[in-house]
Amino acid sequence: MKERIYVCHTFYHVYVTLLKELALPAEMHGQATLVLSRMSNNFGSLGERAKKTGFFEDVIEFDEKRDTEFPELMKLKEDKGSTFKNMLARIKYTKLYAKLEEPFIPVNFKEYKDIYIYCDSDPVGVYLNKKHIKYHAVEDGLNTVANIDQARYENRGNFKLKAFMSKKLNLIFVCNGYGKYCKDMEVNDISAIKYPCKYYVEVKRSDLTARLNEDDIDLLFRVFINDLDGLKKRIEEGKRFDRKILVLTEPLCTLDVRERIFKDIVEEYGKDAQIFFKVHPRDYLDYATLFPEIPVFEGAIPMEMLNFFPDVHFDRCIGVLTEMKAIAFADECVKLGPDFMDKYEDPKIHRQNEGI
Repeated sequence: MKERIYVCHTFYHVYVTLLKELALPAEMHGQATLVLSRMSNNFGSLGERAKKTGFFEDVIEFDEKRDTEFPELMKLKEDKGSTFKNMLARIKYTKLYAKLEEPFIPVNFKEYKDIYIYCDSDPVGVYLNKKHIKYHAVEDGLNTVANIDQARYENRGNFKLKAFMSKKLNLIFVCNGYGKYCKDMEVNDISAIKYPCKYYVEVKRSDLTARLNEDDIDLLFRVFINDLDGLKKRIEEGKRFDRKILVLTEPLCTLDVRERIFKDIVEEYGKDAQIFFKVHPRDYLDYATLFPEIPVFEGAIPMEMLNFFPDVHFDRCIGVLTEMKAIAFADECVKLGPDFMDKYEDPKIHRQNEGI
């Protein structure tokens, strides 16, 4: 029986996985398998770098498939005209999705003692539940459930019934702790969550970072930073500016609307300061071309990594919907929030919790 396996969908998931593994006794290091799902993220050479460290027993890439790739699934998501018929279709959908996903599963999960899944709302969560394989869910980002309660939003209207059909009967699947074979779900701060779930377990990410030593940080650098010298050069160049502002980009809206959003932010906040961009890993807008005068930190580096550079300091960090409570390299953090986004898209898109 193998020890631990982590299924990651983002660079941040890999970052948290490393924090969790580094917190374990040294004799347990090198026993975990890292799985990188390429469904929504291009990890580039990160897998190769992670493998070279020897910190993981194995590093595997996973071609997870969205339901949109299966026409037979999409037919089951069409409105059938009644709640009863829609529920029957959802039961069929859940069973069929697990079956269609199975050929793409890269490992035998039954070989592992502990399975950790980030975003169990993704297909792998459906698969594990229908295959009766117990796992631990892990919160997607920092305080994600507090900001977007995906389970309740996607199942609003008879939520208790749907949660029962998932947790007790395993007929349908509800994410974030409500799957029948989800043993528990790690969250950063239970007190921030409006609708707590008895399966939530608090694991503060600040506690995981507080215990890091120089060797641990060096390992993080080797995994995430492909060009450390280039990054240090950008940091050094930034010292010459009296006032610096870091803007966190996000994969918001369509590319043309996203361009307008960040041009508006630069115009509003860049009048008396030098702007820098920290690109989101899933943001494919070409900021270097659109904003040639603005230095860019690459997307493959989690923003939390900037905390580990003593020479990195910004007067202000600005994000739209990004949670910034883990940032220690800025004097002030400004989260523009839903009111700002109302100008660019339908408010229902970014006010999920209000729609519960």
